[in-house]
Amino acid sequence: MLTYDVDIWSIRQRKGRPKPFELRWRVGTRPHSRSFKLKTQADGRRSELMAALRDRQQFDEVSGLPASELEALNTPTWYEHAKAYAVMKWPKAAAKHRASIAEALATVTPAFVATTRGAPEPEVLRIALYSWAFRAVQADDGTFVSRADVDEPPAEVQSALTWLAKHSFKVTDAAKSDRMRAALDALSRRLDGKPAADNTVSRKRMVLSNAMRYAIEKDILSVHPLARVDWEPPTKDDEVDFRYVPNPKQAAALIAAVRDQGTRGAHLAPFFGCLYYAAMRPSEIAALTEADCKLPETGWGELILAGSRPEVGSGWTDDGASFEQRGLKRRARKATRPVPIPPVLTAMLRDHLKAYGTAEDGRLFRAARGGRVRSTEYCEIWDTARGEALTEAEAASPLADVPYSLRHAGVSLWINSGVDPVEVARRAGHSLTVLFRFYAKILRGQQTLANDLIDKGLSGDE
Repeated sequence: MLTYDVDIWSIRQRKGRPKPFELRWRVGTRPHSRSFKLKTQADGRRSELMAALRDRQQFDEVSGLPASELEALNTPTWYEHAKAYAVMKWPKAAAKHRASIAEALATVTPAFVATTRGAPEPEVLRIALYSWAFRAVQADDGTFVSRADVDEPPAEVQSALTWLAKHSFKVTDAAKSDRMRAALDALSRRLDGKPAADNTVSRKRMVLSNAMRYAIEKDILSVHPLARVDWEPPTKDDEVDFRYVPNPKQAAALIAAVRDQGTRGAHLAPFFGCLYYAAMRPSEIAALTEADCKLPETGWGELILAGSRPEVGSGWTDDGASFEQRGLKRRARKATRPVPIPPVLTAMLRDHLKAYGTAEDGRLFRAARGGRVRSTEYCEIWDTARGEALTEAEAASPLADVPYSLRHAGVSLWINSGVDPVEVARRAGHSLTVLFRFYAKILRGQQTLANDLIDKGLSGDE
């Protein structure tokens, strides 16, 4: 209980004791005392208590401390707070978001330490934080707790976490501008010291900002510390570099080169066809089932996209699987997205079903043992296809360097074909804002066509 009823008495000397100078004071009905070796030490502490009284601070009856000192004593360290934040976010966060939070916190936490003396190796500390401190597990009572608090880590990991817990700043100290700036600088660099990607910096900065906002929610901080730091994140350049997006002829050749790679290549060729002709995300293709497909014998077909299976480490999912079953990206859980598909993809999928059937749950594409097709497998097949379908110079360049470039190629084809941007965004599962940010160069290139249409309208031409 806090009270203003405080008396601070003079220092008394008790000879023959190791600490002969005793400071005594009373808070409410409870007496308190502290002994010192030197009178100057006792005088200093008495001055601190008197200053708190002059500042009209209340004192705590149990501890005898001024309110400011009691608050500082009870303030968690940044390490404790970061663990609590990660655990708080865990139940409602997607698996990929859980991993993203842990990655960001593991990046900034080493910046919030009082010393680097005796620090563990950066790689060991990163593993200790990412895989143990900021990963949650479910306790016996059903609640989530930090993995580091319930499981026994390897010795070097335990040593790293013990060192960090000992030297981590209090949250109030971590919020000081120079330390916030050090954390921002840390998230701007990779482990090897090179600059991090712009999107990575922005994503990690958002996690740091949200963790500090959580400190305000918990009444640890009163103002957001990032608002006082004059630091600008790098300008994001999200526009696709269309020099390295395959054209329709190259895309068709790449998919054909996939098909030529034996049984697995033939099985996965329609997977890459969905990337290009339907501009689907790999996680959406992994969740595609026969029931989602309308595949007439001739003409255009349609896919009704209803979910996704993003690939993520088994430590971040609730069931220990290496993927997570989710709804469509940035859509309501049960939302669907119909995507018309051209005859070429309709035929590919129809032939695929005849040749390979489906997995037990109806999925079109699966690993050799029936699970989700892993990115390591289809990326390896893609790398081989690039060597077969592209010229030596093209293969040595970033042209179509990752399978996802087929999705960029598909969206680019739609825009260049004159499809309304609203319809392009709908089919691709983008917002208009995202579409214009990523494909601004192509959309600006449609100005001549728009001008011609307006000229016809002004002249009265039908």
